[in-house]
Amino acid sequence: MAAPMELFCWSGGWGLPSVDLDSLAVLTYARFTGAPLKVHKITNPWRSPSGTLPALRTSHGEVISVPHKIITHLRKEKYNADYDLSARQGADTLAFMSLLEEKLLPVLIHTFWVDSKNFVEVTRKWYAEALPFPLNFFLPGRMQRQHLERLQLLCGEHRPEDEEELEKELYQEALECLTLLAQRLGSHRFFFGDAPASLDAFVFSYLVLLLQAKLPSGKLQAHLRGLPNLCAYCTHILSLYFPWDGAEVPPPRQTPAGPETEEEPYGRRNQILSVLAGLAAMAGYALLSGIVSIQRAAPARTPDTRALGMAEEDEEE
Repeated sequence: MAAPMELFCWSGGWGLPSVDLDSLAVLTYARFTGAPLKVHKITNPWRSPSGTLPALRTSHGEVISVPHKIITHLRKEKYNADYDLSARQGADTLAFMSLLEEKLLPVLIHTFWVDSKNFVEVTRKWYAEALPFPLNFFLPGRMQRQHLERLQLLCGEHRPEDEEELEKELYQEALECLTLLAQRLGSHRFFFGDAPASLDAFVFSYLVLLLQAKLPSGKLQAHLRGLPNLCAYCTHILSLYFPWDGAEVPPPRQTPAGPETEEEPYGRRNQILSVLAGLAAMAGYALLSGIVSIQRAAPARTPDTRALGMAEEDEEE
């Protein structure tokens, strides 16, 4: 009997099954198709077999870590949400997917990773609380730099030099994109009728993140909340396909009492790597802070090393 497919993705928060856009899109597509996945919702990317999230380990042991490639593999395994679409609807899917990536994705990145108030009070706060020590000290900053690089690629060479002008242009295009999506959806349950397709998985993921997060700076969020059919669309999918996934995960450092168990296939390796990274981070901090003796600082940190490789995990069959 073949091993089950396993999906590793970021855990949930803000009333969502995952706080990560790519993880949420793959999770939603899998729910739409009924793909039999063993889902590992984690807050430590080092516990993923690829070191990144999301990642799919196939029944043959292959590891896929790009969202579109994960969905392509699920289609090859006969879990295809677009099976009943016409050629015209397939063309519309490609067009709207391109629209989402060009017009809406840059503003989502800007909203969660560039806007200083949102990043400090919402994005970094969640990752800093969810990630295990010592990843919570440096990984949110590294993730922010990666998203900035992605934003620069999306904006291309024709981006305005002035940051305020760029932000104004990005948000105007995103507002128009949301309005167009509302018009296209109309009073339908999904974009192509009564059954969800791959386009719905991505539209839902883009919109529900914006809708659910408590953003101190949320002008695009305010515009979305003024489009009642898109709000109802998100609520409908969330309640129908993720009725029990909205709860916040408990802090990952609250590990259960008793003998330590290691059920993850890569747990022992990653725990060792986490400990080494923690020791390196503490040594670097000691040097930068002017602490002369590294040995003097180490004993105070030692009790925390048991939790270095531990992360909260919510598994579902």
